[in-house]
Amino acid sequence: MLKIGRGAAAPPFLVMDVIAAANARQASLPAGAPGVIRMEVGQPGTGAPAGAVAAVQEALRSGDALGYTEAFGRASLRARIAAHYRDWYGLDVPQAHIAVTVGASGAFPLAFLAAFDPGDRIALTAPFYPPYVNILTALGMTPVILEAGPDTRFQPSVAMLERLDPPPDGLIVASPCNPAGTMLHPEELAAIAAWCDRAGVRLISDEIYHGLNYESPIATAAAFSSHAVVVNSFSKYFSMTGWRIGWLKLPEDLLRPVERLAQNLFISAPYISQVAAEAAFDCHAELAANVARYRRSRDHLLAALPRAGFDRLSPAEGAFYLFADVAERTNDSVAFCARMLAEAGIAATPGVDFDHARGNRFLRFSYCGKEADMEDACARLARWR
Repeated sequence: MLKIGRGAAAPPFLVMDVIAAANARQASLPAGAPGVIRMEVGQPGTGAPAGAVAAVQEALRSGDALGYTEAFGRASLRARIAAHYRDWYGLDVPQAHIAVTVGASGAFPLAFLAAFDPGDRIALTAPFYPPYVNILTALGMTPVILEAGPDTRFQPSVAMLERLDPPPDGLIVASPCNPAGTMLHPEELAAIAAWCDRAGVRLISDEIYHGLNYESPIATAAAFSSHAVVVNSFSKYFSMTGWRIGWLKLPEDLLRPVERLAQNLFISAPYISQVAAEAAFDCHAELAANVARYRRSRDHLLAALPRAGFDRLSPAEGAFYLFADVAERTNDSVAFCARMLAEAGIAATPGVDFDHARGNRFLRFSYCGKEADMEDACARLARWR
């Protein structure tokens, strides 16, 4: 028997299995039958903004070699990202502290490997984005799960952190968060960042849904701690999931460690995606229209889902998700979602992906698809109940 590494034991990202099931269901439908409504995945229904596509077309026409870039990305893109921090947060971030990555998914292992060692304890609240735990575990680190609920909007609090003895080596926060769509308000994020600095805890702040916020204002952890690592992406607000392009805002002590890791693990993010990302910063009018569409879908779901029997929903402050407590209808969210797909033609993600202890009674709805689909989904669910 040959050895198999411990990383091979990483559990699946269950939403990918739901995508496959929804694809199979769609393929099995007869011609003309109502299609599957996709509410399982956080993939914007719009493509990359027009300006980004045009920039790529021009780069291809120009005969650009489209080769490797520096490990941290093209200087011009890093400068635009630094300007983005001034424009959105009033924060001066040195261009040298920006690392362009292969999506946020490529940013997390870089940050974890540079900041932590195998055996280190990294705290995060449940419900959580599943790859946090799966990547940490594959790297030999220990996730410390804090159960959060509606009383803290499914977010961590300083009181929760103060109960940890000993303090963890790191803390991951996400605002807006996946799957609940809730946010850490600026004063809450500031208090958590201050606690991390006092306790010697490295703060990792997932900010990939910034720009997709509604009534609540956004804040970046970089404004509150010079030691924080910030992860962001062009996938969500910028609607560029398949381009696989993101970034890190790094503290001084992690610059060279992350650069060395990036050189060895990824070489660089795709050149053509960097061209598209830079141009996307000139497309805010188009992107704002996308956000307005998400807001309308959110408002419709918040009004219509309770009438369809889903009346225990997370506060929808940002991103494009609703986390629904369905304990009154099932204690098996996997089976419930499978039945909903088979009988109502609606794909949603079981909560067990996001909370191993309580997820059997939750599911996540994503509302970044077409507005008409979101309206149809509510009508189908009302009939299905």
